[in-house]
Amino acid sequence: MPESNSFDDNFLREMNARQVWHPMAHPAESQANLPVILKSGHGVRVTDIDGHEVIDAVGGLWNVNLGYSCEPVKQAIADQLAELPYANIFRGVSNDKVIRLAHEVVDFFAPDGMARAFFTSGGSDSVETALRLARQYHKVNGEPSRTKFLSLKKGYHGTHFGGASVNGNANFRTQYEPLLAGCFHIPAPYTYRNPFNQTDPAQLAKSCIAALEDEIRFQGPGTIAAFIMEPILGAGGVIPPHESFMPMVREVCDRHGILLIADEVITGFGRTGAWSGSRLWGVQPDMMCIAKAITSGYFPLGATMINDRIADAFEADSSGTAAIGHGYTYSGHPVGAAAALAALAETRRLDVVGNAAARGTQLFDGMRALADQYEMIGDVRGGHGLMAAMELVSDRDTKAPVDGKLAIKVQKTAYEAGALIRVSGPNMIISPSLIIDEADIDTVLSAIEAGVKAAS
Repeated sequence: MPESNSFDDNFLREMNARQVWHPMAHPAESQANLPVILKSGHGVRVTDIDGHEVIDAVGGLWNVNLGYSCEPVKQAIADQLAELPYANIFRGVSNDKVIRLAHEVVDFFAPDGMARAFFTSGGSDSVETALRLARQYHKVNGEPSRTKFLSLKKGYHGTHFGGASVNGNANFRTQYEPLLAGCFHIPAPYTYRNPFNQTDPAQLAKSCIAALEDEIRFQGPGTIAAFIMEPILGAGGVIPPHESFMPMVREVCDRHGILLIADEVITGFGRTGAWSGSRLWGVQPDMMCIAKAITSGYFPLGATMINDRIADAFEADSSGTAAIGHGYTYSGHPVGAAAALAALAETRRLDVVGNAAARGTQLFDGMRALADQYEMIGDVRGGHGLMAAMELVSDRDTKAPVDGKLAIKVQKTAYEAGALIRVSGPNMIISPSLIIDEADIDTVLSAIEAGVKAAS
């Protein structure tokens, strides 16, 4: 084993991808195309081992909303590490920071109808928790047959077996099947590709709702526990539905006694230009899954938020059915809670939601302008805050996806030109920190153009 002082830059270059298996990648591909090794971050920029500085146009992974230099969050973490570095909150124990944080997040999401918080280690955990609590709620309510889940194709809900089961993308499912039984999917309101050959967003929303109604009739309303959806589909390629879609989902769920779970892991805390994706569409879900920006990515933390209806059912139970047999070692971690308190305070103080809306419009307009110039850009999606995507194609008429090697070339060239972007399949996804300024968006757009131009 090498001495600690021998872990220099040459060691890092030599060992890059040899012993680390990277998420969402083929191990052999990571070894053939070595990952960039990041060493520092400041503001909205990151610097690699070779000293190359770029704008992080991915915002970490949709989560570093406050950039890399948010000193209040860093200080809160340091202070809490000195005071109480860990405490569990299983039955009979709590800590001061998690009590304060619960109050703050309930207040933050009160306009969305949220009343309680169950803390987790991240987004996948939050989804898992929501699915479990949905089934338990119906048992508490005397409807134990409600066990099934409905979701959208192209939707993404994390990587646990529950989340993968409600995911609507085969990439996260095929190699891990069989998954959780009782999960069914309907077409997403994705105007560029859908089984209805429908390009009008409002009409497509109606077609998807008709498919939802049909699936509910087929499965039997009394067998369905919940419908889970992202207010704007994120990892599936930034797919904003028509403004009528989520309200119609809410009405259908209410009519059939089905819970509505909003996966706000990406869309919460201002990313969409509204404080939550549900609020953007004027909908109050029954549960919300949150994570990522709750600490600006500085500490792994998440929560499942719960409305009064569910809370009342659990808290009024006297049979024991509502006892929660679920939780995590790091639920309510005091360091994570301290980080979240500071991040929430800064999120409010900086009013990042306004900047996300303005810079999101600039980004979306700039990407659409590039689509007018380059045939490789088949579709541009966004227009709601700082989440946007380009779908790269080899032929606009057939919509054939671009070759994967070309997508990687776009990514590498854009990096050389000053922006770290994310390529997922044929989609180039842009989700920078919410504190990014106008000049930096221009730099991101120039880097994207350099990448597309080099691959065209």
